[in-house]
This record gives sequence, C-alpha cells and structure tokens, in this order.
Amino acid sequence: MAKYLFVTGGVSSSLGKGIFAASIAKLLQARGYRVTIQKLDPYINIDPGTLNPYEHGECYVTNDGAETDLDLGHYERFLNVRTSQANNVTTGRVYQTVIDKERRGDYLGKTIQVIPHITNEIQRRIQLLGETGDYDIIITEIGGTVGDIESLPYIESIRQLSWQLGKHDCLVIHLTLVPYLAAAGELKTKPTQHSVKMLLEAGVQPDILVCRTEYPLGQDIRRKIARFCNVNINAVIEARDADSIYDVPIEMLRENIDRIVLAKLRLPSSGEPDLSGWKGFLARLKNPVNEVRIGLVGKYTELQDAYKSIQEAFIHAGAANECAVDLVHINSELLDADNVAKKLQGLHGVLVAPGFGERGIDGKLVAIRHVRENGIPFFGICLGMQCAVVEFARNVLGFKGAHSTEMAPKTKFPVIGLMAEQKDIEEMGGTMRLGAYPCKIFKRSRAYQIYNRQRIEERHRHRYEFNNTYLKDFESAGMMASGVNPEQNLVEIVEIKDHPWFVGVQFHPEFNSTVESPAPLFMGFVQASLQHKQSLAEAASAPSAN
Repeated sequence: MAKYLFVTGGVSSSLGKGIFAASIAKLLQARGYRVTIQKLDPYINIDPGTLNPYEHGECYVTNDGAETDLDLGHYERFLNVRTSQANNVTTGRVYQTVIDKERRGDYLGKTIQVIPHITNEIQRRIQLLGETGDYDIIITEIGGTVGDIESLPYIESIRQLSWQLGKHDCLVIHLTLVPYLAAAGELKTKPTQHSVKMLLEAGVQPDILVCRTEYPLGQDIRRKIARFCNVNINAVIEARDADSIYDVPIEMLRENIDRIVLAKLRLPSSGEPDLSGWKGFLARLKNPVNEVRIGLVGKYTELQDAYKSIQEAFIHAGAANECAVDLVHINSELLDADNVAKKLQGLHGVLVAPGFGERGIDGKLVAIRHVRENGIPFFGICLGMQCAVVEFARNVLGFKGAHSTEMAPKTKFPVIGLMAEQKDIEEMGGTMRLGAYPCKIFKRSRAYQIYNRQRIEERHRHRYEFNNTYLKDFESAGMMASGVNPEQNLVEIVEIKDHPWFVGVQFHPEFNSTVESPAPLFMGFVQASLQHKQSLAEAASAPSAN
C-alpha cells in the first residue's frame, strides 16, 4: 500500500513548498522508491487555464492535456516522471464534482456539507494515485498557508486521512519561516511557533518542520523550536537559501531528511541515494566553459514565473552544453523598428515567447524581421512561431496586412487561422488543443537533425494554426513545413532553409525538458547561439580589408 507524505506551509507564501516537495521526492526516488507528487490548490478556478500569467505565473500542461499549476513542472523536471490530471486538484474542481453528484441525486437527498462531502472528495482525489499501484510514496503539496480560510477543508482532509490510515502510513511536513531581525541581530522562532499552533488547532501535528532561513540554525534554536512545537529535535530541518533550486536536494540530503522520512514511515533506508547523475548536472551547471546571451522577447517579462519552463529548459540545455545561458528579458511592447537593433544588440540568439492576444505583437514582428535579415539564430514557440509566419508573409511574400485571425479577423491574408473544431466553442476553460500530439518530421530538415528521428510527441496549448492554403507560397519562398501532425496534416514546425538557425514550433517543447532529458530544440538552439557567438568573434578578429 502506498504511503502518503503531506507538505504544508505557514507564515508566508512563496517559501518554496513545490521545490522542497520535488527535492524530497528526488531523494526518495534516488533510493529506489517509486514516487510522485500532487498539488492541491485552494483557489475556486477549475484550473489555471483562464488565469492571467500576472495572477498565477505560467500555466503548465501535462501529456494528458491538463492545465495545471507551474509546480507540476518542477515535479517533472526533478523526477523525470510524467504527471497527469490526477496530480493537480483545485477547490473549483472538487466543488464542481460534488455539485454535479448532488444534481444527479447521488446523495439521495442528503444535505451537502463541507464535512463530510467536500472532505471526502478531497480524500478520494488524494488517494487516486495511490490506488494505481504504480507508486510507493505519494507526496501531496497543499497550496497556500495554514490559517487561510480556503485551505481549511484540505487541512481537515489531512487530519481525517491520517487518522484513518495510521501514523506510519501518513506523514506531515510543515514548511515555515525563521526570519532574521537585523535590529535584534538574531533569528526569531515565534512565527514558526504560531504557524504550528494554527496547524495544531486544526487537529494536525506536524512530524517534521522544515525551517526556511537566511542564517544557520544553531542547536539552541533547533531545541527551542522542537520544544515549543512538540517535535523531535532531529526533525527540525534547516533549509538555507540556495544559489539554485537544483541545489536543494543536496542541501536536504545533508540534513538527512530522507532517512528521517523513511524511518517515520517504517521503510528501509540502507545505503546512500544514487545522485551521481544529479551531481554531474550540478557540476556542469556551475562550471560552464562558455556563455551565450539569448533574448527572450515576450509581453510578460516583468514576471519571473510567466516563462518558468522556458527558463528552466535553458538551464538544462545550457548545462548539457557546458554553457551558461544569460537570458535577457525583452518587453515586446517596447520594441519598434527604430530601436530593435539597439535592443537586440549583443545577443547571440532570440526566442520569441508564447502568449495570447494582440498586445506586444508588433514588437515581436520587428524582432523576428531583424533576426531573420541579420542571420541571428531564432526560436519561436507557439505564438512565436505564428508571428514568424506572419512576418515572413508580409516582408518576403509581400502579403500586405497578413495576420492571424486571432488579432485581425478580417485580414485579407489569414496565414494563421482558427482551427475548424474551435470555431463553435464558446467556453474558454480547457477547450484549446491541449496535451501531447504526434508530429512527423521530414528528413533533410533541421528539425530531423535536432531530434534524429521522424516521429515525436510534444505538448500543445493553442487554438490557432498555420493556414495550409498558403503552404505552397511559403515553401516556394524558402520557409518549409518540416514537421506536421500525421492525423490532421497541421503544420507543427517551420524553418527557413538558407538561415543559420531559424525554427518555429507550434507546440511547447519546454514542457518536456527535464534535468535528465533536456529538450532537443533547446539543446540545438543553445549550440546555434554558441556558433553565432564564435562567428561574430572570428569576424571581429579578422584583418580589415583596408
């Protein structure tokens, strides 16, 4: 039977519950256990698919088409194990299920209440992954902080489940904050004490405390926390701020948290976890032999989490190439024909990011024209690929006013148009082309050189597609469709033949990038950027013709 490990948070949001959950999962996986992680989100949205990135950061997409919290991206990147719809639960989805059952009469006329009906549904969803028999340990991260009104049903569900399954099959880890007050010159434990007190008031006793701190926790501090929070001193874990999220598993290993968890769950913990591959990745990450500057052109550049998977995919690809990637965020709304050369100066490659809506489109188009005409490596993802098609249509094919019908419904040249099956859809949530779809890559293309195979599967999140009516026009002018969906003949990859590296993809390759398996397209793009940097250096050092 699967064991359950719950991760809660207190005092403050953004303490890194997702990174910690992924780190402890990595340590347990490295000991040979089959582990997965799920996220319980307390917001009432069914999923984050309709949320503005400024509200919630990136919307992550799983292979089975679930639009989920960005923490699932961390889970996959750390574990190299695919997640699914079952790995992300929201309050909206829980209530929707209960209300649908009530409307069908499944409750036989009973009054529907938070306890037991909502908490029973939460517990059912928590245990779904455990019932598959595919995992030894299920780690469940509870979103928000203890004390939030919206989190109370989840905390109550943990209390009930722990009571039902027993203390050796359920474990609660509470992540909290031990702040340093510069005026007093000391760490303060009172926020942690109050956080644990609130958890105790809900009937849940944490088994392990993980304390986020900027400074080391001395034995006196650990002893004080243990005494007032009713945990063993060995279960007070120091979580110092790390240089990289990928350092956290190593830091947690030093604190022996994997041994403590397995001891409390009464599972074997002989030997040491095999982290040789992880440590090799860290060594390459921290000791690069090269560096490139790549521009990320998008309209959500002010928010770090808006392009989280793209940022992490560059870290994976950079480490694999022993190359540090200096990612320069460029707001597409501030780009125009007059300043684009200056804004993109010194870059060795440019990625135009995905997104929705008209805002910032003109800046993306001028950026693409600049890199196309000046031989700078270009990578377009989703809307970035569509913008590359629009720019090519306007400035190479001469299709004046060519556009996507998303931005210009009455354009004379709709080179990007709404998919046929999307035309009658009115509801926005969960109705796009979502999840993994196959793509057939044509030989003698750059895409084939990158993937080294003809059939791939990548994840999608979009409504609009390349309009095949114009395909012959594009190919005769030098932009080829090098990858298509074999079932619907939808264009998935475009590239320009006589350009050093110009690739646009309709899918999101960043969602498949992990520490162990960097995304091939990001690998190729980093290599192309390195080659461009070297070409620039050689040109600069060449003797003048005069």
